[in-house]
Amino acid sequence: MDQLELFDLPNPCIGVCQSNSRGYCLGCLRSRDERFNWHQKPVAERAHILKLLSQRRARLNAKSKKDSDSPQAGESLDLF
Repeated sequence: MDQLELFDLPNPCIGVCQSNSRGYCLGCLRSRDERFNWHQKPVAERAHILKLLSQRRARLNAKSKKDSDSPQAGESLDLF
């Protein structure tokens, strides 16, 4: 039995729910397709999305450390 089946995977939503110019949520970093019907997605797909989110967050953190200037008001960091 797959361990993922034993535990419900958390919804990464943090309630920000604003998309950047590329359609990624500024709060949870999911794309529109990744956000749509989260609870109906198969466990394996949700696990894959969560892994992608951790990679996106790592890239975002690395980029923000590299850029000494903070974004201007209304400007968001580009994930890709």
